[in-house]
Amino acid sequence: MSNQRKLDREITRRRMLTASAGIVAGTVAAGHVPALLADEQAGDVPDLDKHPWIDAHSHIWSRDVAKYPLANGNTVDNLSPPSFTDEELLALAHASGVGRVVLIHHHPYHGWDNSYLVDTAARSPRTFRVVGTVDNREPDPGRRMRAMLAQHVTGFRITPRFNEGKWLDGGMDEMWETAADTGQNMSCLIDPSHFAEVGAMCAKHPDTPVVIDHFGRIGVDGEIRDADVDALCALARHKHVAVKASAYYALGKKQAPYLDLLPMFRRVLDAYGPERVMWATDCPYQLSGENTYDDSIALVRDHMDFLSTGDRQAILRNTAERVYLFV
Repeated sequence: MSNQRKLDREITRRRMLTASAGIVAGTVAAGHVPALLADEQAGDVPDLDKHPWIDAHSHIWSRDVAKYPLANGNTVDNLSPPSFTDEELLALAHASGVGRVVLIHHHPYHGWDNSYLVDTAARSPRTFRVVGTVDNREPDPGRRMRAMLAQHVTGFRITPRFNEGKWLDGGMDEMWETAADTGQNMSCLIDPSHFAEVGAMCAKHPDTPVVIDHFGRIGVDGEIRDADVDALCALARHKHVAVKASAYYALGKKQAPYLDLLPMFRRVLDAYGPERVMWATDCPYQLSGENTYDDSIALVRDHMDFLSTGDRQAILRNTAERVYLFV
């Protein structure tokens, strides 16, 4: 990436995040308390001494379907679990030392409507960032992406599930090009069969930040294949690709303490470096069966003796903090 493009990206990002706080040069009246300071006074300041870590991937939803209607024919009876709000999430997170969370749009329940996550982040902008969605088949996806940055949307979930066979068509090139300018990322929910397609997009858009969710779902059928891990590690040659080490409940043996995932985890760390790997739970699904929230973070916190203190801090905080624009 050229130095000028880096500068342009930082200016764009700072301008939009500042605008979202209502701090616009020349318009702050005397005595007015800017929104970010008001948030501080309202208590939206995570205690990073007690809760230093970032969960880079969790869903939430509300039973208030009058305000946040469900999509795809769902009703409150379809919600599973029946409720999983930001308050419920943070109660679990805080108990494990997690103070900030990246909220991931849940397309099955909310379709293309990002409003619940956006409203949640607006109430607690220091605690949450949002991975939203825009329909690349609709006009001007880049314009919508730029507008959503001011709403703390710092990534966009893309997946073949939205438009199988044509998921990279339409305005997807515009989305990747926009993300290269804004610093928002393309968060990819994909299987190993899609690694080559994503690699081609990375080559076409080398300055676009990209995140591969859940180790690319390697091991979702119970088998962790070396060829799939090889293919995931090969994507590390694209310097703006990062990997979420997440969804342990769904991979390999699918049973805590998830030690069977360590060989894959270590290979990914060797390929990407800890500065491009981030831990996440994929709650509330991490809570399925006998799995717990703390089981997830414990894999990195307690069972990876080969990590230095700095490596562990990168995986549990610094990578997500940078990639999702908390700072």
